[in-house]
Amino acid sequence: MKVIKRTIIAFAVLMSAGIFANIYGQEVVELKQPTSNKVIVKFMFKVGSSTDTAGRQGLVYTTAQCIAEGGTKDLTNAQIKSKIYPWAAGYFVTVDKEVTIFTFEVPSVFLNDFYPIMKGLFLNPSFSKDDFDRVKANQQNFVDQVIRSSSDEEYSKKATEAFLFHGTGYEHLVQGKSASVKASTLDMVKKCFHDNFLGRNLTIGIAGNYSPEFLSSLVSDIGKLNADATLKPRNFYKPLAPNGINVQIISKENALGSAIYGGFSIPITRKNDDFAAMMVANSYLGEHRKSYSLLYQKIREARSMNYGDYTYIEWYDNGGSNMLPRPGFPRSFNYASFWLRPVQTAKGLKGQYPELKDIKIGHAHFALRMAIREMDKLIEHGMTQSDFELTRTFLRSYIKLYTQTPEKQLGFLLDSKFYGRNDYISEMDGLLSKLTLDDVNKAIKKYWQTKDMYFTIVTDESEADALAESLKSNTPSPMSYSNTLKEVLSKEILAEDEIVSKYPLNVKFVTVTQSKDSFK
Repeated sequence: MKVIKRTIIAFAVLMSAGIFANIYGQEVVELKQPTSNKVIVKFMFKVGSSTDTAGRQGLVYTTAQCIAEGGTKDLTNAQIKSKIYPWAAGYFVTVDKEVTIFTFEVPSVFLNDFYPIMKGLFLNPSFSKDDFDRVKANQQNFVDQVIRSSSDEEYSKKATEAFLFHGTGYEHLVQGKSASVKASTLDMVKKCFHDNFLGRNLTIGIAGNYSPEFLSSLVSDIGKLNADATLKPRNFYKPLAPNGINVQIISKENALGSAIYGGFSIPITRKNDDFAAMMVANSYLGEHRKSYSLLYQKIREARSMNYGDYTYIEWYDNGGSNMLPRPGFPRSFNYASFWLRPVQTAKGLKGQYPELKDIKIGHAHFALRMAIREMDKLIEHGMTQSDFELTRTFLRSYIKLYTQTPEKQLGFLLDSKFYGRNDYISEMDGLLSKLTLDDVNKAIKKYWQTKDMYFTIVTDESEADALAESLKSNTPSPMSYSNTLKEVLSKEILAEDEIVSKYPLNVKFVTVTQSKDSFK
């Protein structure tokens, strides 16, 4: 493989040089930082939850956690933590649909002491019964309880993926299904590790101040991992496009609002140059956690309906906690999505405002109509030159913030390798610099549509059936304001509300399910 070097530019730690190499047959991504006092190592295995087979959903996650939360033949997990604590060293794992990434960080002065532990976790894992039981119990609790009770927003996102990718390897939670986790065994974990975590489906990433000799040892040792196993081909299946807008409403006891998430598959990922144009369009419509974007202004600022309203052109992990996108979640199949943070239910509104005692549904139908109408308007009319210039200028600076630490820099370089790019951040900046308004508006028309979509709405049980009927019938859904708020709203907002309340949606299918039946 050709070695590619890039010059360090402004924001010294924000964008750094990356070297892709093939060392002794092993794919390696290097980020050399000779003045750093730390070393970061990442192992990106091309194995994820989509590798799980029927009846064993969640097994890759269990296996990865048993490594990260387990011990070696020489040290228990507790002994490892005690040993590395004084070194300020640590490690963690992330599992997604197609990749599993282990990340190790250690000060350079302790690298040689830390390496036997790092190596031992893979070459001599303990896979103890105690570690397995602990990991499995936590995983079972997540699938059975946490995902449904801790955050309706994350719940709606994960349920939408199951809806959108039904029948494919992307369908189930990374953590699996309730029945499959319950059925997992330690022997299954050992076999999964042997059959899937191979040196031959591994890309090693390394950043910081390390010697050529250390890298050579690392590649030689880890590259032999499970060398006797057969590398299996990966099979992925594109999601089927729905007929019209399909909505699943999840009825939940004592839900505090209606959490809305949904979207539609798109045929591009970061590997496509058109992704830069769609970054501009997406940022203008609904950049994550940014108040300048159109949906935020329309739904939150003008109408005080919720906390925020955002759009995406790829999976955004744990958006409720992360202000910036995290590396480590590259995917071959992509979808555009809306995330409308919880809006009020009729039950909640009536409890606060006596003047709303007769309403049947809360704000969910109206919010969905408004979001889809704004995307329709953008598809039809495109962005203006002024909005294009402002958004592109913002993005060219903003994406540099993605790589504020060496760990993030290395992570995005590994993502780049997955997509066949050299350096996603710098390459997107170059593509953004050349974009025209016409490029963006053409891409909007090419990749966005609102006729065929999947949505999940997690809402209170008091709202579910009435909301389903409203969506099925395209019943007008007027905004329900308190008298105090309505008095201060402009005539323009109220006139727009009237239009939005009757905006036709191509709803063809609505189902109501019970929360207890999710992720079984």
